[in-house]
Amino acid sequence: MKAWLSDSDLIELAPGSKLEHDADLPKVKAQIPVNTAPRRISIFGLGYVGAVSAACFAKVGHTVIGLDVNDVKRQCFREGKPPVVEPGLGEMMQELVQAGRLTAIDSVQDAIDGTDISLICVGTPSRDNGSINIDIVCGVVAEIGRAIRHKRGDHVVVVRSTMIPGTMRNTIIPILEKESGRRCGEGLSVAYNPEFLRESTAVSDFFSPPKTVIGSNDPAAAEQVAGLYEGIVAPVFTVAFETSEMIKYADNTWHALKVCFGNEIGNICQALNIDSHELMDVFCADTKLNISPTYLKPGFAFGGSCLPKDSRALTYLARQLDVDAPILSNILPSNRIQIERAIGKVISFGYRNIAVLGFSFKPGTDDLRESPQVELIERLIGKGYNLKLYDASVNLSALTGVNRRHIEQAIPHIGSIMMPSLRDTLEGAEVIIIGNASPEFRKIEALVREDQVILDLARLWESPKLGARYVGINW
Repeated sequence: MKAWLSDSDLIELAPGSKLEHDADLPKVKAQIPVNTAPRRISIFGLGYVGAVSAACFAKVGHTVIGLDVNDVKRQCFREGKPPVVEPGLGEMMQELVQAGRLTAIDSVQDAIDGTDISLICVGTPSRDNGSINIDIVCGVVAEIGRAIRHKRGDHVVVVRSTMIPGTMRNTIIPILEKESGRRCGEGLSVAYNPEFLRESTAVSDFFSPPKTVIGSNDPAAAEQVAGLYEGIVAPVFTVAFETSEMIKYADNTWHALKVCFGNEIGNICQALNIDSHELMDVFCADTKLNISPTYLKPGFAFGGSCLPKDSRALTYLARQLDVDAPILSNILPSNRIQIERAIGKVISFGYRNIAVLGFSFKPGTDDLRESPQVELIERLIGKGYNLKLYDASVNLSALTGVNRRHIEQAIPHIGSIMMPSLRDTLEGAEVIIIGNASPEFRKIEALVREDQVILDLARLWESPKLGARYVGINW
């Protein structure tokens, strides 16, 4: 075997050594299912992800062969000893080795010949510049490809190693096809199956995952991978390669963001002699807005009377308390990037006549305070664009107080460019901007011309019937 490494080489055990505390580790609490369609699996890389995956797949009924360049890890597997410290793993491995469903071998060719499906669980460490190093994965993929070339029968290759979007399509599949002499779909099936295992709870996470994600351009390959998880209760998402590769990064950076957000709030709380854990208990009890999908769908910038004002006030308070809060301090600058992004897209279209549908900060309200749509309109007017506006919720004569003063200061002549109907607004426009998600704006599908471009800031349609002239702000 060539010199490729598993996803973790942090913990090494000498041959014959024993994890004395293994019996004291917490038992797996998740109910372990039984797979009624067992498969023969080879797993490349016996670190945290590979070792746990191998043992857990064997536990549900599959027969699993492990491979690793590290002799100690292979020997540990043969003896039923975990090559890494992970609660619940040792006892399970002992049972499975004795049952003949889990072992490790040295030969890649024998592994490929003796199994139907191979899972790659080797490491993708960071380089000094922060980029990801996929050399180890590529080396394993090439070895597997050469072994498949000499195999009779089909084979499925599944990558679990974390990789940036585009790696499967642009790097992994070309290597496999070149080395195996086969084309995908012709004796070779390929999929990407990211793992969501946390160290110290990896075994229970395997049997009770938040989701199962399978990336493939081959429905038959995706179905075979899904079959490995038969009996494990979790939503299964079959998506494009790039989506499946990106989800792990979205997940982990979100988790990192939550940690840092909680710490910044905690630091401010401590400076104010507030119990930060009590506060966050109340914060997390809100599963409607805080711990929920709300506000997480990509779209345009936020606005209104609360979010901008309160973000400014909290960051000002942090400065007064001499508390560093880089995440909180960069919320508003990040928000402004979306406005700049929209302006950039309008400029890129090369047209001067713009229709804006919806300029209150969200549908069903006439609140224009700090509406990012109003700032977008103001900026485009300043750049010499010709604009027409429509928003059924906004009646200038009914606006009062701060709301009225804000719009009069931002766009003093707004009354002269507001239109009474959708049809009047669209007439003569070359670019149509959907400013908010008012259901009324869906009517434009029957009104727009072939030569009009639609820039959607609100994801008004999941599947618009507008072709290439439809552009989303970030989809």
